[in-house]
Amino acid sequence: MSAKMTLSSHKKQVAILGSTGSIGCNTLRVIESFPDEFGVAALGAGANIERLAEQVEKFRPRVVSVGDAAGAEVLLQELRRRNVEPLPYIGIGVEGLVDVATCEGVEIVIGAVVGALGLLPTWRALELGRRVALANKETLVVAGQLMTDAAARSGAELLPVDSEHNAIHQCLRGERREEVKRIILTASGGPFRNASREEIENATPTAALRHPTWQMGAKITIDSATMMNKGLEVIEAHWLFGSQPAEIEVVIHPQSVVHSMVELVDGSIIAQLGVTDMRHAIQYALTWPDRRPTVLPPLDLTALSRLEFFAPDFDRFPCLRLAYEALEAGGTVPAVLNAANEIAVHAFLAGRIPFGGIARLIEAACANHRRQTVTDLTTVLSADAWARDWCTERIESIAGAGAS
Repeated sequence: MSAKMTLSSHKKQVAILGSTGSIGCNTLRVIESFPDEFGVAALGAGANIERLAEQVEKFRPRVVSVGDAAGAEVLLQELRRRNVEPLPYIGIGVEGLVDVATCEGVEIVIGAVVGALGLLPTWRALELGRRVALANKETLVVAGQLMTDAAARSGAELLPVDSEHNAIHQCLRGERREEVKRIILTASGGPFRNASREEIENATPTAALRHPTWQMGAKITIDSATMMNKGLEVIEAHWLFGSQPAEIEVVIHPQSVVHSMVELVDGSIIAQLGVTDMRHAIQYALTWPDRRPTVLPPLDLTALSRLEFFAPDFDRFPCLRLAYEALEAGGTVPAVLNAANEIAVHAFLAGRIPFGGIARLIEAACANHRRQTVTDLTTVLSADAWARDWCTERIESIAGAGAS
């Protein structure tokens, strides 16, 4: 063991899956606030090589991962240009992300990659008994039973980083499960909260990407516009907190100040309020069960003119309904829902289907899927692959019919 590693061994070592995205970058900002408590052992990224190189130069992880071999070569050249020594081990693709999640000495894994890409590395981290701070909701949507079972076997801690589920986790501190009547997830309503069905049907990518509250990546921003993001969170809440679909409610809260709530059996409602900054949820997951002071400004209650809450419209936002139906169906249906959504969102951003076509494609995929019981990762991955292939063929056939 090197002298450098000996000196830093008292720090909790962190691995970040998705280090160059919004959650990953904010996690590194939080870690910088606690230089004596946390170290960065491993970083997993995709195609943003320049940003990853900056992170490696600054935090000196032992293991990194990129999307493909070409990216690995570019990263290696960039690190040499920056005189980074010693060079980290560089993994590639999903296997590289597994290397990041299973890096020796890591205690906390931040799961922040987008989509089903985080499935295998998260599962492997849970198998090793590591704390997983999860911002990648698709992992629980696709394979919630497998993930929670792995955590139960190893004793791993599975903590949510999504602001809504993180808020629920905070609200439930000290409460007994039998005292909880209802989980209430808040949603901003996205850019189309007050739009008509016709306006939503024909929305452009530019309009759909104009989120009123949060700055996020393209995929999750579109999910917010369709409210699929909230639907996925309903499924995630089921696995995180053991709540049944009827016990999970979504309310539109445009101000995004109340991050979520819990109703107890006596009618009391506990809410978690805070500024709209993901560093709060990330810090909570890193330091749990302790709380630490934060560099974030406090919430100024006197500046709040109002807090509004509205019921969601399932007709204008059918993706939310589809998510509840997938949760009720169980088995491999949520995996199909998630995969179909990823393909549909990509097709919409590429101009191949209209905004309203996202929900229609997802509904058709779920209806044409032969549900299976989830027994292992192979079953889940097969359903995921089937949905991607089916949706891709469906989009191509629609495009071909339109061209003819």
